[in-house]
Amino acid sequence: MTRTEWVVIGLLAAGCARQEPAAPGSRAGPAEGAAEAARSTVAEPATHLYVWAGDLDRADFDFLAVLDVAPESPRYGEVIATVPAGARGTMPHHTEHRMPASGHLFANGFMAGTTFVFDLEDPAAPRLLTSFGGLDGYTHPHSYERLPDGTVLATFQGRGPGNEDPGGLVEVDEVGRVVRSASAADPGFPRAILRPYSLAIVPALDRVVTTSYDMGEDMGFRGGRRGRTRHVQVWRLSDLRVIETIGLPPGPSGYEGEQPGESRVLADGATVLVSTFACGLYRIVGLDGEEPRAEFVHSFEGGGCAVPVVVGRYWVEPVPSAHAVVSLDVSDPSAPREVSRVTLGSRSFPHWLALDPGGFRIVIADRGDGEPRLYLVKIDPETGELSIDETFRDAGSDRAGVSFSGRRWPHGDPGPAKPHGAVFGP
Repeated sequence: MTRTEWVVIGLLAAGCARQEPAAPGSRAGPAEGAAEAARSTVAEPATHLYVWAGDLDRADFDFLAVLDVAPESPRYGEVIATVPAGARGTMPHHTEHRMPASGHLFANGFMAGTTFVFDLEDPAAPRLLTSFGGLDGYTHPHSYERLPDGTVLATFQGRGPGNEDPGGLVEVDEVGRVVRSASAADPGFPRAILRPYSLAIVPALDRVVTTSYDMGEDMGFRGGRRGRTRHVQVWRLSDLRVIETIGLPPGPSGYEGEQPGESRVLADGATVLVSTFACGLYRIVGLDGEEPRAEFVHSFEGGGCAVPVVVGRYWVEPVPSAHAVVSLDVSDPSAPREVSRVTLGSRSFPHWLALDPGGFRIVIADRGDGEPRLYLVKIDPETGELSIDETFRDAGSDRAGVSFSGRRWPHGDPGPAKPHGAVFGP
């Protein structure tokens, strides 16, 4: 199977491609053609996992690690290669959520305000292709999604030397050259804190949905206004114009709409759900019109809910306060229902999830106060049932998961590292 076929199958399994014809001006044609050609192809399990990690004591370079995850490999779970980013203390954060067809993966070093681009065509010999910082006046990039032509649409949290809000969206090619950009400013919401965080692209409806969350508020970072964010924005994809800024309504506890985190497209290619760090889940209604709105549909216990994945009709969410990952059936997106969960250790705080569509495995990057670890969880695509992959572990260990402590990494640096963004690939 070619890399392009593998990636298209991934988009289909994650619910990011749509089978109906695209709306005029949506720029969706190339992806739809590729999806149509790949529908009869059965995806194979990924063979490698690429993990963006930060050196914990910041004495050595941050780096990208490559793990062997081929199911029948004698090196299953081993770190087979690393490539340093050439920078320290960048705070490795989000990568792309799916491996791009080119094998050139965008990774965010948030505190450095830098995007690193890694060439992963050869898993045994990954290399840093390039890096870039602020673009077109916008600063501190955060999340990345591919457009059908292979360019990248990225959220930028701020603007100018003071990293002030509002931020915006910037479309770039694979070496960071700007294609176009647009501000998140909305005259109708002059007091809203608009710091684009994540984005979901809906080509069939000519829409983009972004969340707003201030990374700097957590870290005492410069710029912007302090305060709770609670807005999402709907943009037109074809001209990057903000159609509507939506304040999320409160949930049953009154706070579920605070700190919008991640937006995802469901398997129908037209429905978007938004999860918040306050563990609320919201559906965007009327997305194809000029007056979309949000409705509360579900809440998870506690707080800190982070980076979910969509697997067919299932929404899978990390719930750190429960030390768990939870699977919801969202076939009726107005009434999600829990179908399964797996619970990790009492010091575990699952944060980042990414899907292997061929093996129906989900990687978990654990950001708990214990030992930094990665876990793999299997999901049954028919029932949504979750189970921990007990075979994914360090050699000689009696505990599931791969530790990012107590190692000398292949590039030579020793010491613990904190994994964050991770993505499966061929």
